[in-house]
Amino acid sequence: MSLVTTHVLDTARGRPAAGVPVELHARDDGWSTIAAAVTDDDGRARDLGPDQLPAGVYRLVFDTESYLGADCFLPEVTVTFRITDPASHHHVPVLLSPFSYSTYRGS
Repeated sequence: MSLVTTHVLDTARGRPAAGVPVELHARDDGWSTIAAAVTDDDGRARDLGPDQLPAGVYRLVFDTESYLGADCFLPEVTVTFRITDPASHHHVPVLLSPFSYSTYRGS
């Protein structure tokens, strides 16, 4: 399993958000792409990059426009987070609606 996973839930429709493209980036001199995936029918991206990453700052970039439509208010959602324990799994869920989102450290 990837060290970093995510789950996108559509809170307005009350269901998982399937088909959302997501990229995992690492911060170094700029941002470099480590992996890309698309959420499955359960809204999850389980295979998003390697099973080990060094401590550092990372971000997940969600292409929400492809899910919400071309006229959406939030065409992209970026969640930046820090890995301090490279041995620990990092699950970063996103709760998405047409005009807002929230996130937290999941398990």
